Amino acid sequence: MTGSGEVFHINTRKISPVRGPVAMSPAAEKRAQQIIAQYPQSRSAVMPLLYIAQEERGLITQEGVEWVSAKLSIPPVQVWEVATFYTMYYKKPVGTYHVQVCRTLPCALRGAKKISEFLHAKLGLMPGEVSADGLWSFEEVECLGSCGTAPMCQINDVFFENLSEEKLGKLLERIAKERPDLRLSTVRDELGAGLAGAPKSEII
Repeated sequence: MTGSGEVFHINTRKISPVRGPVAMSPAAEKRAQQIIAQYPQSRSAVMPLLYIAQEERGLITQEGVEWVSAKLSIPPVQVWEVATFYTMYYKKPVGTYHVQVCRTLPCALRGAKKISEFLHAKLGLMPGEVSADGLWSFEEVECLGSCGTAPMCQINDVFFENLSEEKLGKLLERIAKERPDLRLSTVRDELGAGLAGAPKSEII
């Protein structure tokens, strides 16, 4: 059931511009200015500002894209080009806990397909779907840069590595019960507390 090959495409010609200026929360606006000031060319801040827009809205929207565009004085289509290239930017709603399974060669050789099949059976979801209660979603993505600890997945913004079906099952049960904060806040510039006792990385 892996290898769906789904590629996200958005036809920007069919998107209606937002009328009037777009504003985020005061904290987001302040953080955006701090980030922009770090770059010699403001357009280089497009990725962190997209994270802010996603944090504020829950996903990348036309409103968020136009906010980034106005902040950096670049066309909205150039913001969409970045947002649609990277899988960490959500173009459609995801669950409270979004599981991204790496399927690139090192993970594939060490059992990524079984991990995806396990998630399909455990959660009753196909890649790209969200559970009825809104708690879970999952997708298959390309390299997450943790080849030495394959197979692995990223849940929200935290890596879980050296996975087996049994290990992942226990992790999901704990997350559903404990509801840990696994999100990186670009606005606050901090990572959530994470799952108690789980290492930030298992690289030896």
